[in-house]
Amino acid sequence: MDISRTTEPRSDQLNFDDVAAKDLTVTVVEVKRGSAEQPVELHNAEFPGRPYKPGKSMRRVLVAAWGSDSAAYTGRQLTLYGDPDIRFGGAAVGGIRISHLSHIDKPLTIALTVTRGKRAPFTVQPLESAADEWIKTLQAATTLAQLQAAWKGADAAGVATDPEVLAAKDKRKAELA
Repeated sequence: MDISRTTEPRSDQLNFDDVAAKDLTVTVVEVKRGSAEQPVELHNAEFPGRPYKPGKSMRRVLVAAWGSDSAAYTGRQLTLYGDPDIRFGGAAVGGIRISHLSHIDKPLTIALTVTRGKRAPFTVQPLESAADEWIKTLQAATTLAQLQAAWKGADAAGVATDPEVLAAKDKRKAELA
């Protein structure tokens, strides 16, 4: 019997305990305005009703990587991990950081505030998303029948609405026609 599910925290958001033992890759389905204390909620497909509420430093990473228009975040993926060294009120309480992001083509390093007046580099790595995998599958199709089968697979995987996947399908269809 796997008792790990009995240790999951009961919460309305993802928290440190969710990522302390293992990294999580989640797919953004919606970005909502949160509270004054946690102004951004990244709702995800993997944990419905439990959004990731990034702190200011991770919001800075998101803006640097994906831009400030959160409407573009839908369908993108990020890998979260638990950092036990995150401090709040002078005590190490642990928190959630981003290790990988889809839709970046190389590692991104930005300076983040560590303590008042002190900054340190923080690097996030590219994440090959499910959309990227389906784009490669669509591009590899050598017949229209293969392309149609790949498109059905992309639709079943939930990536058919991704603009890059749609463009790859249309381009390959034109090439094969």
